[in-house]
Amino acid sequence: MPELPDVEIYVELLRERLVGNALEAVRVKSMFLVRSVEPPISAAQGKRVLAVRRLGKRVVLTLEDDLHLVFHLMIAGRFRWAKRGARPPGKIGLAAFDFASGTLLLTEASQKKRASLHLVHGEEALAGHHAGGIEPLECDAAAFKEALTRESHTLKRVLTDPRVFSGIGNAYSDEILHAARLSPIKQTGKLDDEEIVRLHRATQATLTRWLEALRVEFVGKFPGPGDITAFRPGFAVHGRYREPCPVCGKPVQRIRYADNETNYCAVCQTGGRRLADRALSRILHDSFARPIDDVNS
Repeated sequence: MPELPDVEIYVELLRERLVGNALEAVRVKSMFLVRSVEPPISAAQGKRVLAVRRLGKRVVLTLEDDLHLVFHLMIAGRFRWAKRGARPPGKIGLAAFDFASGTLLLTEASQKKRASLHLVHGEEALAGHHAGGIEPLECDAAAFKEALTRESHTLKRVLTDPRVFSGIGNAYSDEILHAARLSPIKQTGKLDDEEIVRLHRATQATLTRWLEALRVEFVGKFPGPGDITAFRPGFAVHGRYREPCPVCGKPVQRIRYADNETNYCAVCQTGGRRLADRALSRILHDSFARPIDDVNS
């Protein structure tokens, strides 16, 4: 799922291309995409784009007459920029939005159609699409601590909870926790002040680093298929199971649960202990944590 740096890049690139231009036509190909009824999606046609912004992991096009197109890309949704009048591609095309300068295509490379589009009227209705989490790049240390420690949960859960922090998901939470040298399963209620400060700094540094890297990568071009991904070559741990940690050289570990995977370095983050996969723990009745030296490294 595109997270804060990825969504922010989309916002910046769309802002350059769309602000001040009228949305000439909306061509919806997938019956599953539009999730709102009133106002009808046709009400957006002919309206100028006044602003493009990020709302958590959502992209919002603000139009004339206080209308807002709210895109949630979910896991596999992506934008493409094409020549004016381009058709949504094959089976993955969801919709096309025509402007004088070109056509914005929305795609989803998944059989499960989870990406969504809402058209809402007014800021109050728009606010209903925000989960309420604070912006991690804008909060100071005190606000970060308050949000982080409001309830006691694992760090992985809290960092990826949109009601706590806005825009952080599975990939960047792994990178943040590695940078902070903290276990993904450590309870927020057990953090000391030094660890909280370290996590705050790691959160802002990691997100800033990748946002700046993406800005450099996409100078003068719009992301194409595969360019917005949760698996980047420069990541320290996410998506790098069994590959060497860039800090200590030990193999990156993982915890698998449902459709997700958490990656971490046992040496850098968990005191040399490998966290047992939850699915295996149920079968083997193993403890949740065991020494990393007990497994092949």
